[in-house]
Amino acid sequence: MQQKTFEEQLLGIVARRRQRSLLRTTPLPPSPPLIDFSSNDYLGLAHNPHLHDRFLSALQKSSHALGSTGSRLLNGNSREALSLETFLADFHNASDALLFNSGYDANLSLLSTLPQPDSAVVYDELVHASMHDGIKLGRAKYAKKFKHNNVDALRDLLTELLVGKQGQDEGTLCKTAVVAVESLYSMDGDIAPLEEIVQVVEEFDGRACLVVDEAHSTGVFGSQGRGLVCALGLESRVYARLHTFGKAIGSHGAVVLGSPTLREYLVNYARPLVYSTMISYHGLVAIRCSYEYLMEEAVRLQTRMTELVQVFRQAVGPLPPGATLLPSDSMIQGIVLAGNARVVALATRVQAKGFDVRPIRSPTVPKGTERLRVCLHAHNTRQEVLALAAAIRWAVEEVIGRSLVALPKL
Repeated sequence: MQQKTFEEQLLGIVARRRQRSLLRTTPLPPSPPLIDFSSNDYLGLAHNPHLHDRFLSALQKSSHALGSTGSRLLNGNSREALSLETFLADFHNASDALLFNSGYDANLSLLSTLPQPDSAVVYDELVHASMHDGIKLGRAKYAKKFKHNNVDALRDLLTELLVGKQGQDEGTLCKTAVVAVESLYSMDGDIAPLEEIVQVVEEFDGRACLVVDEAHSTGVFGSQGRGLVCALGLESRVYARLHTFGKAIGSHGAVVLGSPTLREYLVNYARPLVYSTMISYHGLVAIRCSYEYLMEEAVRLQTRMTELVQVFRQAVGPLPPGATLLPSDSMIQGIVLAGNARVVALATRVQAKGFDVRPIRSPTVPKGTERLRVCLHAHNTRQEVLALAAAIRWAVEEVIGRSLVALPKL
């Protein structure tokens, strides 16, 4: 039998994914544009004209090169980068800060380097893919997940890994553990019980440390958008925090907050940092401008978004049997309608009414929990939210009614 070429192998793999309706693409924004209920631009900063003017004004005052020209460890560092890190550390009430090109790079760096060969990683089952990838690249002795937001399950796992049972061989135990969670989860829109999680981690006398990914809570929670950790006053009790700039901040990049020791460690061992070109100068300017604007406007924007969340949930109301509005007080809302085919059909109908919403299929979420993901924004109007809720109710009834006849399995 003639062997397939490498190109033919790839074509076959892509074709099988297409047949399962799981093929990913890079689509352009719809034309004419739909009303945005899918992007992570929660506060509308990415399209804010006042922030746009502020950014251009700041950029025109500088004679810096457009690019950073190299890795941070070679010639890509700058006084502006160091100044921005000092600013971010002060703003988020942290001892030190280290910039990364993306949240993915930051999580990959943290979870691949912090756990030592005699350590364990314990992570919430719903953490982001970047954390999973970092764990896979790491050297931890064990990597174990615990049930989502279940503090008792976390305690049991840490006890099993660090303390063990009476008479247990100490060689099977770990010396330390890294606990990884998010503050606000991107698919369910629910919030981690951070105060209880911190208390559990502290029960193990410094042998466990907590990493909190604040990607979706940055700008949205806390005074002036400092995040959930700051809102709860837990800054000194969380070992490492990650804030990203590509969502509510409306820019690009990320920062890891922690101790000077953590910063120095990552500078030496975080491969995505060591071997990547540093953020360009215009990126540093954009981040600083966004934060300065947020310091002035966060209260107004956060209040607006909170009001729209209440409007949406009241307008959607009880859904027909078979569909569920997930419990969430955040801007991330989910309507669960089990089955890839059904949730795609639901999204298609809502999009046809003029709203940009996206289906989240398994295996991105567990099978049976496929959902329509809705992101509310400070720039959405009350009328738009009410119209979206009406479109969702109509589309759910349409899909559930038609699914009683038949939908193809994917």
